[in-house]
Amino acid sequence: MDTSLKKTLIVGATEKAGRYANLAAYRLLRHGFDIALVGLKEGQIEGRPIQVGQPALEDIDTVTMYVGPQNQPPLYEYIKRLKPRRVIFNPGAENPEFERQLKAEGIEPIEACTLVMLSVGTY
Repeated sequence: MDTSLKKTLIVGATEKAGRYANLAAYRLLRHGFDIALVGLKEGQIEGRPIQVGQPALEDIDTVTMYVGPQNQPPLYEYIKRLKPRRVIFNPGAENPEFERQLKAEGIEPIEACTLVMLSVGTY
């Protein structure tokens, strides 16, 4: 699989070391995936900008969520417009309401941990 064609959007990205979204960014890059980053504060990870708001992005294959379900509703339409193949709901981000909406749009919702998926080769 050519991972360079599989861009992942990390929602909830942060420069704070030790946060799972930060670890995921580094591990995705180490595994050869291209990433886009959206967070609450601007910054950067490995030279890639953390953007705020709902930036125009293209060719997003996977969205990995590090935002709790209570903060997800403003992102519903944005993520659906990106038309990713799948959305990974990391522990603490599970959201049955949004998962149902994604399924209705033909987008696969997955309740899993991006870090575990990478470590066992199922990403």
